[in-house]
Amino acid sequence: MSENLDLVRSIYADWGHGNFSWPDWVDPDIEYVWVEGPTPGTWTGAAEMIESFRNWLGAWEDWRVHADEFREYSDDRVLVLVHATARGKASGINLSSESMSFAQLFHLRDHKVTRLINYFDRGRALADLGLEE
Repeated sequence: MSENLDLVRSIYADWGHGNFSWPDWVDPDIEYVWVEGPTPGTWTGAAEMIESFRNWLGAWEDWRVHADEFREYSDDRVLVLVHATARGKASGINLSSESMSFAQLFHLRDHKVTRLINYFDRGRALADLGLEE
C-alpha cells in the first residue's frame, strides 16, 4: 500500500468513530468541493472547509462515515466509495447506509490532502475519472 492510501485509510478510521478533527493531513490551501447535493459549492483553505463541514454536521446527530472501498488511481488520487448513517436533528429521520452512499476523491501531495471532492452520485465520480461502475 502506498503512503497516500494509508493516509486516507487513517482519516476514515477516525471518521468512522465520529472523530472529525482536522489534524495535520489538511493542506492549508485545500480545495473542498461538493459537486452536487443540497449544498454544492467550492471552499478554499482549511478554515473554509472546516466551516462548511461543521455546517453540514450541524444538521445531523450521530453522523458516521464508513468506507466501502478504497481505490488508488494514481500517485496522487484516492477514490473512496462511502456510506453514512445519521439522524436528522430537526426531522428525526434516520438515514441508513443504503440511502446515503456517495464517493469522495482525495488529491494528495506530500502527505497532505490538497483537494477533496464529494459526490452524492458514485457514478458521476467514476465518470469524472473516466471509469465505469
